[in-house]
Formats: sequence, C-alpha cells, structure tokens
Amino acid sequence: MKLLDFVVRDSIIVDLKATGKEEAIREMVAGLNAAGQLADGEVESVIRAILNREELGSTGIGMGVAVPHTRHPTLQRLIGTVALSQHGVDFAALDGEPVNIFFLLVSPHNQPGDHLRALENISRHLKDERFVSFLRNSKSPQEVVETLEEADGAAV
Repeated sequence: MKLLDFVVRDSIIVDLKATGKEEAIREMVAGLNAAGQLADGEVESVIRAILNREELGSTGIGMGVAVPHTRHPTLQRLIGTVALSQHGVDFAALDGEPVNIFFLLVSPHNQPGDHLRALENISRHLKDERFVSFLRNSKSPQEVVETLEEADGAAV
C-alpha cells in the first residue's frame, strides 16, 4: 500500500492554523470534507471518533509527529490527509513536544487490514529522517505530494 493510495491530495494542509488538539483534528477533517471525501453529515461523528481514540492515548508519537486515526461506519474506503503546522500544536505527544507533522487516517469498520497497513506504512516512512525533513520543509501541497511520491517509489 502506497501513501498516495489513501492520502487525499486536495485535503493536504501546509499551514495548519490550529494551536490545540481538537482544533487541529477539526481543521484536518474539514479538509477531507472540502475535498469531497466526507459528507457534511459525517464530519462531526468522524471528529468525535478521532477524539475518542485520542482519549485512549495520544497519537502524538514524538519528534513532532502525530498520526490521529479512527475507523468509521459510513466510509467506503480508507482516506487520509497530511497537515503541517509551522508553529507546532500541543497534541499531548509522548515526548511533550509540539507536533508539526500530522497524518490523519479514517477507514471503514470492515477493512481493519487496510487501516493497519496504512499505519504501518506511515510509521515506516516516519523513521526515515530524510522523508521527515523534506515533509517538514514542504511549502505547498504539491511539495508534500512530491515527497509522498518519492517515498512511495522508494518503497517499491
């Protein structure tokens, strides 16, 4: 599974405005909605599902990275977005540091394998300092897409 199999290009945010966890999640889910991947009526329940998942333990994995995710009954396929914050977001990360790279994932209930493969793929790439550095320095959604394309190509 490649990153661009589930990252919705039109939902990528390179200048996340949020300063807190719920705000960041709302902004990213709104991006998926604006890109036509989530119906208006699903937005609040997806946000709630992600926040409920966060209550189990922060998905802020450290080193400025968070991977908020959930499964949701209304989805037909796995979708995700990437968001970058220039100022960092207090996301209750494991290392206590602000988060500036987000991968948000939402998948259907009936496809747990895809959900886990996507999380695995993201986590593998986030261990690559070069990938993280290029992502962190992206100034446009197109630069993010190019970084993801390069990572996808290298993973083949």
